Amino acid sequence: MNVKRIVARTSREAMRQLRDALGPDAVILSNRAVDGGVEVLAMPAEDIAAMAPPAVDEPVVSLSHRAAMRETPPETEPEPEVTIKRRLIERVAVPTEDSAQLAQSVISEIKSMQARLESQLADLAWRDLPGRDPAGASIMRDMLAAGFSATLAREMLETLPKGDAEQAQAWMRNTLMKRLNVMQSETDMLDGGGVFALMGPTGAGKTTTTAKLAARFVVRHGADKLALLTTDSYRIGGHEQLRIYGKILGVTVHAVRDAADLRLALSELRNKHTVLIDTVGMSQRDQAVAEQVEMLCQAGKQIKRLLLLNATSHGDTLNEVVQAYQARGLDGCILSKVDEAASLGPALDCAIRHELNVHYLATGQRVPEDLHLANRQYLIHRAFKTRTLSSPWQLDDSELAFAMSGIQSIQRESAVALG
Repeated sequence: MNVKRIVARTSREAMRQLRDALGPDAVILSNRAVDGGVEVLAMPAEDIAAMAPPAVDEPVVSLSHRAAMRETPPETEPEPEVTIKRRLIERVAVPTEDSAQLAQSVISEIKSMQARLESQLADLAWRDLPGRDPAGASIMRDMLAAGFSATLAREMLETLPKGDAEQAQAWMRNTLMKRLNVMQSETDMLDGGGVFALMGPTGAGKTTTTAKLAARFVVRHGADKLALLTTDSYRIGGHEQLRIYGKILGVTVHAVRDAADLRLALSELRNKHTVLIDTVGMSQRDQAVAEQVEMLCQAGKQIKRLLLLNATSHGDTLNEVVQAYQARGLDGCILSKVDEAASLGPALDCAIRHELNVHYLATGQRVPEDLHLANRQYLIHRAFKTRTLSSPWQLDDSELAFAMSGIQSIQRESAVALG
């Protein structure tokens, strides 16, 4: 069985090469997009025809018999003879159910062999990494162990300069610090004023963080220049918690239900220096997230949206949260529950890849003490300091190849399914 694999920049170029190699009757088994162009798998028509079920044997007719048959009167002349070649062509052109199943089985087997080959090649490449590039292997291992994504680790590996493992570690941490955006000073936020909305899933700590920011503002500018809004009318007593904080701080708390209420409230509070909005928490997979974002965008006044990222959440969950809430853009994020997180790697990875400006770190329930300005050096140091050899998720060098090749295989399968 002669299966031809052709890779070209365009589909047209692939078809031209296919005709040159296998002729105009070649049968395409599969095609897909690959890096740099398209990949086509095909077979000659003769090979496909050979897989068709054998035709029913017809009686052998001698040449003399054929001559006699030609002399037979028209009304008794047998039907024209169909050649074996034409019969095979007809069977390929209009395949039977059995031949179609056979062709599908061949295609499935070819795809399976291709997937196994790609997986083995990736496995060999990563298995050879510790010996070929010890510095790169140490970076990959440490970043994965600290909770950073394989995607970010591979990006770092692609730009890693030559050097030993110690130099590579220093370069990695400095590069991560440069890529991590943080708010340099809270002066712009507290003194500049405006309307700020804290958003995020249920349990991320929005209400407590809103109270902490309110307390910081009151200390700096006084309670009469601040207003608090809440859209949380779903939870039983959801807005009561914020009202308690407001009463302690001497700040009025207003509840809004929809975009019309929000526009009216902001119009009435236009003389306030700063307005903080505590939004209702909902799952990142809830369709109401888009409605909430749209409500803030239609408020008639610019609202700066800050996303609460729960540092105790899994990296994939945080990635979903950012994707759900940044549909209309985000002005920054706040890392919450930092004191409870075993590793800050997933949250920092998400902030770096999505280029979010980290404003504050929330480290506890105390108001306003447990809110701190984000510091690059502390965050990167903390991310790698908490890594312990006793962790069940710790990889050694022999397992790194299996993990990385497996991740790449899953990503390839996902890309094929989406493509």
